[in-house]
Amino acid sequence: MADVIDFAPGGYRFIKGVSQYSAGVAAQPGFRLERVRFARPVPLAEGFDRIAAIIKAAGRPLTAFAACELRSPAPFTEQGFIDFNAIYITTLKEWGLFRDGLNPIARSNVCPEVFPPAEPSFYAFSFTTAAPDAPPSFVVAGSGEAPEGHATYHDHIVNRGDVSPEGLRGKARFVLAEMERRMAALGFTWADATAAQLYTVHDVHPFLADEIARRGAMRAGLTWHFNRPPVQELEYEMDCRGLAIEHVA
Repeated sequence: MADVIDFAPGGYRFIKGVSQYSAGVAAQPGFRLERVRFARPVPLAEGFDRIAAIIKAAGRPLTAFAACELRSPAPFTEQGFIDFNAIYITTLKEWGLFRDGLNPIARSNVCPEVFPPAEPSFYAFSFTTAAPDAPPSFVVAGSGEAPEGHATYHDHIVNRGDVSPEGLRGKARFVLAEMERRMAALGFTWADATAAQLYTVHDVHPFLADEIARRGAMRAGLTWHFNRPPVQELEYEMDCRGLAIEHVA
C-alpha cells in the first residue's frame, strides 16, 4: 500500500513519491483544495511569484501549495529531466515544502505538440484554503506508462516504442491502474473525480470506450491535451482530481 503522509503545515496529506514530486494530495479535514489555471502558461520564476501572491492574498502560508501542472517546450532526455527537477526543487526548499528528502507537491509536466512554451512554465496549481465544512478534495499527480522510482524510465516503459492501437491500449491500462491506485491510497475512486486529463498525441479512440469510459474514468468527461509526456519515449499520461472550486487567473 502506498505511504500516505500528513503534511500539517499545508493542511493536506500526500502519497510518498519520488524526489521531484508526490503521487497525489488530499485536503485534511478543515481544509479544501482549490485549483487556479493561468489564462496562458507563465514561465517558472514568474509563475512561482504569482503563485506566492495568490496564496498570500488568500491568507495562507506558502506551505499551502499542494500541486502544480507544468508545460515544457519538448520532452526531456533522462539527464535533462534530472537537471530541470534540481532547479524546480530549489524554490520548494525555500518555501519550506521539501523536508527530510520528501516532496509533498503533486505534479504533472507535459509538452504541448502545438504552440509549446519557450521555456518550462506553470499551467495551473492547487493550494489549500481553510474550510471547516468542505467536502473532501484531491489531486492525483500525472503518470506516464512507466513505474516511478527507478534510475531511468527508459528500461521500464510499458510497450516501449509500440504506438499501435494495442500498444497504446497496454500503456493506457497501466496508467489508468496507477490513477486508481493513487486515488485509493487517498480514499477516493473515479466516482469522486471532477476531472480527468489525458496527455498524448496518439489516437485513443480504438480503446476509449472499453478501457477509459467503462472503468469510470470519464464520469465527468475527459480533457484531452494534445501534449507529450515530459521524458522522451513516454507516449501516454493522465492525471485526475476531485475539486469543488477552480479559478482562472
